Amino acid sequence: MSACAVLKAGRDRSLRRRHPWIFSGAIERIAGAPASGDTVAVATQDGERLALAAWSPDSQIRGRVWSFDLEDTIDERFFRARIEQAVAMRDALPAARHSNALRLVHAESDNLPGLVVDRYADVLVAQFLSAGAERWRETILDALVEATGCEAIYERSDAEVRALEGLAPRVGFARGNRGAGRCAIVEHGLNFRVDVEQGQKTGFFLDQRENRQRVRAIAGGRAVLDCFCYTGGFAIAALAGGAKRVLGVESSSVALEVARENLSANLLADDRFELRQADVFEHLRALRDRRERFDLVVLDPPKFAPTAAQARNAARAYKDINLLAFKLLSPGGLLATFSCSGGVPAELFQSIVAGAALDAGVDGKIIERFGAAADHPVALKFPEGNYLKGLLVLRP
Repeated sequence: MSACAVLKAGRDRSLRRRHPWIFSGAIERIAGAPASGDTVAVATQDGERLALAAWSPDSQIRGRVWSFDLEDTIDERFFRARIEQAVAMRDALPAARHSNALRLVHAESDNLPGLVVDRYADVLVAQFLSAGAERWRETILDALVEATGCEAIYERSDAEVRALEGLAPRVGFARGNRGAGRCAIVEHGLNFRVDVEQGQKTGFFLDQRENRQRVRAIAGGRAVLDCFCYTGGFAIAALAGGAKRVLGVESSSVALEVARENLSANLLADDRFELRQADVFEHLRALRDRRERFDLVVLDPPKFAPTAAQARNAARAYKDINLLAFKLLSPGGLLATFSCSGGVPAELFQSIVAGAALDAGVDGKIIERFGAAADHPVALKFPEGNYLKGLLVLRP
């Protein structure tokens, strides 16, 4: 490693606080000619070296820190150790006793920027989302096989963020080759089929595992509306919890096909379960106009605001669906509402939901807060990793 990114005067504070991103505006110059993904030292103008980072010449995030230990060498041994550490942490979690599907690597929060790895039974799904992760792809794949014993790794490097790193999308088996279109997993005694090839992100929203279990616990005897139900995770959890009726609404016919398979896999009474393919915003308005009422509404929409710049438009969308949900809630009903938008912080999300309740004429009360499951840790130095937030709101 001979290249060095030299910071502008006064732009070293975040690195000294161990934040792993170096933005383009913080860099005075680059000494050397690093290629995309190469490791560079990061130094102040007086030559003090602060970190070792992956260089990304096409991204606004020019460097993503691999290590703040200048004695480290970024090589095969480095990645093997980091991956082994991440896998060992998951093996020790209580969730490992309740599910064979876990997030094994959570990017920056596992000190592996741009790398996401989920395990579905004996299949891994990997996303290489940064120039640095791409540079070390083969090494990382080998280390994953070694650390987990899984011979099949399906790659879902098709997220839009790759384009910001100057990388083309890539999808397909990176290791092994087997019928992984429907991976069978178990979560708290419930059976799910995961479409790793065509599903959203890596195929299943593992971050909501404990929140699904919480909805299961409060669903007994309630009429439940699950909006943006995807493959039926919350809906089936509610049904297993004794809901008297569950309606799931989702726009994707492919997702609803998997949801029906999930219902069959759990041998649950389908006379209490209905799935409707529809635009959720439009269908919520139709339900409102028909004066339908529910005792529990779950709102788990897709990411409306990946970045803070999109927060204003996202706020309108979040307010619309929460307003409609409040109008559909019976007195004494519960709203479990979520945002996975990194650009919408928890305080703003609560303010949006409060505004929706006010417009709906509801004096709602927060009785619980939700976050991502423990296999999606948030590094103290990286608050951006705290993307999933949720509220359980009681309508008195």
